[in-house]
Amino acid sequence: MKLFRHGPVGQERAGALDAQGRRRDLSLLVPDLTPDWLSPQKLQALAAVDLTRLPLVADDARIGVPVAGIRQFLAIGLNYRKHAEEAGLELPVEPVMFTKALTSLAGPDDAVALPEGSVQGDWEIELGIVIGTQAQRVPVQAALSHVAGYVLANDVSERDWQIKRGGQWGKGKSFDGFGPVGPWLVTTDELPDPQRIELRLEVNGELRQASSTADMIFGAAEIVSYLSQFMTLLPGDLIITGTPAGVGLGMKPQQFLKRGDVMTLSGGVLGTQRQQVI
Repeated sequence: MKLFRHGPVGQERAGALDAQGRRRDLSLLVPDLTPDWLSPQKLQALAAVDLTRLPLVADDARIGVPVAGIRQFLAIGLNYRKHAEEAGLELPVEPVMFTKALTSLAGPDDAVALPEGSVQGDWEIELGIVIGTQAQRVPVQAALSHVAGYVLANDVSERDWQIKRGGQWGKGKSFDGFGPVGPWLVTTDELPDPQRIELRLEVNGELRQASSTADMIFGAAEIVSYLSQFMTLLPGDLIITGTPAGVGLGMKPQQFLKRGDVMTLSGGVLGTQRQQVI
């Protein structure tokens, strides 16, 4: 299934795409898509619903973050081989983890506001993992059984705050709106192999990133297993898994976002995003 949430900020309701790709309103059956609805049993129940009997969502409806009540927004850095090369860094031997503030979450087409004084705003298209059942010290072989589905994400970054202000990376990653996610959650029955997803990002129509999740150093199963060794992953937790080569920081000369720019992201089955920088 492809599940989404629609409506104004703070008033989103559950929805799903029908077999023809039309957006249907699920709110008569599911008030909102919360972590409680991410268990295999409840997702199977939703899959059995005849979506054609439900009302259509207006074409101009805002699309929000696909899951409400996300508890943790975790991120993996330096996880694509070619991205490590463009950064001039050695491949990590273990996943590099950081966090983004929950207040950075945004809908896939919401505007991205650069903070006052921003000089190095950057883009990062990523595959996101949404946890469906609690995972604690799980082996790699069983890790994906704890995943509800996958999302497209943009790990918007302010490099000056990330690199030059001291401290953790999250300082440059957590501004409001710096975590666009969606448009929908693709459940694992529809996407059994997360390591074959094509990712593309354009800025003002010019291609910046074009890669595949096959280039990831640590795949989705390895990431879920690794994180679960030292923290309990809970239903609704979101993990973004690193970005391919082509970020502004790695370009020669470097290029960064300015107000008025438009970022367009495509992740195949994961859908598309479009954000204007303001």
